[in-house]
Amino acid sequence: MSATKRILVVVTNVGEYEKAGMRTGLWLGELTHFWDHAERAGFSLDIASPSGGMIPIDPESLAHDVLAELGTERRYRDRRFMNLLDDTRKVADVDVEDYDAIYLTGGHGVMFDFPRSDDLESLVARFHESGRVVSAVCHGPCGLLNVTLSNGEPLVRDRDVTGFSWPEEEAAGRDDAVPYSLQEELKRLGAHYSVAGRPFEAHVVEDDRLITGQNPGSARGVAEAVVRRLQPA
Repeated sequence: MSATKRILVVVTNVGEYEKAGMRTGLWLGELTHFWDHAERAGFSLDIASPSGGMIPIDPESLAHDVLAELGTERRYRDRRFMNLLDDTRKVADVDVEDYDAIYLTGGHGVMFDFPRSDDLESLVARFHESGRVVSAVCHGPCGLLNVTLSNGEPLVRDRDVTGFSWPEEEAAGRDDAVPYSLQEELKRLGAHYSVAGRPFEAHVVEDDRLITGQNPGSARGVAEAVVRRLQPA
């Protein structure tokens, strides 16, 4: 595999909880924190989504204190950058050979469309089996739940992973709105799930070319781990 210096970022198309009716979408900082670090390291990034087109943003991720974290507000005020979310490409149209890594962002919307996208599952499997890096943060690892490798095994079986925890769902007041516990689903598939010492504490888990982060505060750490994997000393 020849290096491309390009990373594919996958985001959700879902803008509201199916039953609760509350608004959701991409958690903006999980895109910008990763993007900023990878771009500074010399990588170019492209955005795709299961259905393509316009990307909704979780309004809670636009709160003043959240925007203040790691330069997210600067990106939010950058119209050229935000326009990238106006018309994303479909994951079905992505050529794996164009990228070194894939990164699955979070926001609660991904819990609905990521696990239901056969195209995304196939794409992630191809990234992994071709020796590329697969990474995800927060709720993004739900895009790994239905990924089956060519040997018939789930991608996450016997792998060290993390993702948004149930205590964090409860603390955020989402326990009555989310369709399942990501934490429990990863364990059910045989993954070795670990959690930070405190809710919302940054936590990144690396298992060879599979890199996962627990919550929004872990997005920068995931980017750092991906860059290290792609640019070994």
